[in-house]
Amino acid sequence: ATAGDIVVAGTNVRTHPDEARHKMGMVFQSAALFDYMNVADNILFGPRRWFNHSDSENEALVEEMLLKVGLEGSGSLMPSELSGGMRKRVGIARALALRPKVMLYDEPTTGLDPITTYAIDHLVVDVAAELGITSLVVSHDVSSVFRSADRVAFLHQGELAFMGSKEDFELSGHPAIREVIEKSRAEDFLTSL
Repeated sequence: ATAGDIVVAGTNVRTHPDEARHKMGMVFQSAALFDYMNVADNILFGPRRWFNHSDSENEALVEEMLLKVGLEGSGSLMPSELSGGMRKRVGIARALALRPKVMLYDEPTTGLDPITTYAIDHLVVDVAAELGITSLVVSHDVSSVFRSADRVAFLHQGELAFMGSKEDFELSGHPAIREVIEKSRAEDFLTSL
């Protein structure tokens, strides 16, 4: 950063990055699971660094996280044995295992079919509500945004073109926003590219 500060749950990210990271969970677009670790070890990757849990506490944490994401009993599976949606859920479980104040999601529904996309959107919303955490979701999927967002920020040509409610976003007269909304809802190709 060349100016300003970013503060997460009272911690300045620039001056105390490790402390700030401890308060944030990150879910990567590709899930970014370690392919040589089973599901349980993927979930425990962060907690083993930050917490001094006993083996029984770690087992309980894995089961709790798998229950939250609807994958009970899958701790011994390897990432190669999981579907794309299951990998995304394990990525969410791994991030949640740190007990974050803020969850960051990078395109959490990319590459998923519509039914799984809906389920992941629902999980993101449920987890935020149940745990009282803030979720920041980066997405190009307009349907997903309308389904799960409270507030929308829209970047256009490197600038913040809009920030507000999804209702105000939908009513915006900004040409790029109008184009995104209209093309995401298009049922034919009558309009020119």
